[in-house]
Amino acid sequence: MGYLIQSEHRRRLEAVRELLQARQLDMALIYYDEFNIGNGWYLTGWCPQFESGAVLVPRCGEPMLLGGPESEPFAKLDSAITLTRNFPVFMVPDEEYPNAEIIDFPKLFAELNGLLGKVRRVGMVGGGRMPAACYRQIAEGFAGVEMVDITDAYVALRFAKSDWERRQIRAGFRLADRCWEAMKAEIAPGVSEIQVAAAGEYAARSRGASGFGFTAIVGSGPRSNAVVPTASSKKLAAGEMVMVGMAPKVNGYAGVVGDLLPVSGRYTARQKECLEHLTTAMRLTREQLMPGRVGKEIDAPARAWFARHDLLRYLVCPFVHTIGLQEAESPFFGPNSVDVLKPGMTVCIDVSFFGHPEFHGARIETGYEITERGPVPMSPKMDAHFCG
Repeated sequence: MGYLIQSEHRRRLEAVRELLQARQLDMALIYYDEFNIGNGWYLTGWCPQFESGAVLVPRCGEPMLLGGPESEPFAKLDSAITLTRNFPVFMVPDEEYPNAEIIDFPKLFAELNGLLGKVRRVGMVGGGRMPAACYRQIAEGFAGVEMVDITDAYVALRFAKSDWERRQIRAGFRLADRCWEAMKAEIAPGVSEIQVAAAGEYAARSRGASGFGFTAIVGSGPRSNAVVPTASSKKLAAGEMVMVGMAPKVNGYAGVVGDLLPVSGRYTARQKECLEHLTTAMRLTREQLMPGRVGKEIDAPARAWFARHDLLRYLVCPFVHTIGLQEAESPFFGPNSVDVLKPGMTVCIDVSFFGHPEFHGARIETGYEITERGPVPMSPKMDAHFCG
């Protein structure tokens, strides 16, 4: 059963076709793989395993999935787009599929010219993420066609979320609350980081999570310096703090939680000071989440707080990013950003620092829906925990 409802699929296809019309393009070619899921998933509600591919959207006519034969049956079951063509460049290297129909891009180009008339201009999405061989084969197969990069314009279609999308994201945050509760309950001296991750993962999967926006983050003591540490066999030690993060997905859309928790059950006085710096930066940032603000305005107050307390040198990531099909996706509201915050966006406040000589790495994170009146918590529980 696929994740993407038909009304959303039709609305998104229409938006892409309006973009093609405005740019006088005959079709769009949208690249995706397991590491660049969002742009393909936006139109299909689906992503293959092992193979990569592209969505082809003509200005008129039926869209296609370009991929490999191993994912073709999966696509026909679960993708919102089920017309498929298979190409060697999207397949597992050196794998053989003797019963599959596999074509090349010149053959596809000839087919498209027959269906659509003369194809002159193609909009490319994600070309910079493609393997070189893939881009070369497409360019050679579409000989004489002007290739136009429309990545930024296409990605902008994903910035403001529909009512349906926001419902999925809210459900993801509800699962994230349960993950946090389960991980917190598991934390104790002698417990391994893997055990903590397993508790969070089970809390999500057992309640219907369709996947995860990132592999569970669990880093205790010095391992928290790794920014996004995946769980190891290291045992938690009394007196340490452990950085945890989980991003369960519902119908492909992510929620998230990030926190810094005491292994012994209670923060020391110095650990409380560390946490107070993080929560103050979060509160300062939340106050900036008003429609019309630009990224550098939103970023400035928390950055000034970090500078005042000698934490700026340990800052790796800006404080605000959007969330949706990926746990962190465009736009990113950093210190040089002029992206405008708008109603309908869903954003995360993600306050962190790494490499501190005493506290190592630290991160807290939760999310908000942007409305005309300002931010509304995606997780009232975590908003109260950090900002109450």
